[in-house]
Amino acid sequence: MTASKRIVLSSDHAAIELRQAVANHIAAKGWEVVDIGPKTPESTHYPIHGKAAAQAVASGDCQMGIILCGTGQGIMMAANKVPGIRCGVCSDAFSARMIREHNNANMLSIGARVVGEGQALDIVDAFLGAEFEGGRHATRVDMIEGQDG
Repeated sequence: MTASKRIVLSSDHAAIELRQAVANHIAAKGWEVVDIGPKTPESTHYPIHGKAAAQAVASGDCQMGIILCGTGQGIMMAANKVPGIRCGVCSDAFSARMIREHNNANMLSIGARVVGEGQALDIVDAFLGAEFEGGRHATRVDMIEGQDG
């Protein structure tokens, strides 16, 4: 299977159950899910998991990534430290669609203590169902990447 249908998932201990629900949901839609854990509920450090997932996307091994922690904020910050990653935390489907269409986000972060499973799956569907619009947005993404201005 090509990287275009591979998606990496990771979380900290606070989001294992929701990550597993998301993994099952995405797999049912035909994605090859690369779930890099953690598998057990012992306390763990979200920066490690955010960075590992971001590296899988930045390397081209996976086209997209979804990461989760309690709020989605910390793990998103860790992922965005990896060059080439554009990750946004979303608590609603509209924002998830917009980070793809306008910001060409290649990773999505969700807060397991912020949204329930049903809403999380709607957010994932909006993110994966959207495509980058390019045009004026491409100029802005280039600016984010430090390629211009």
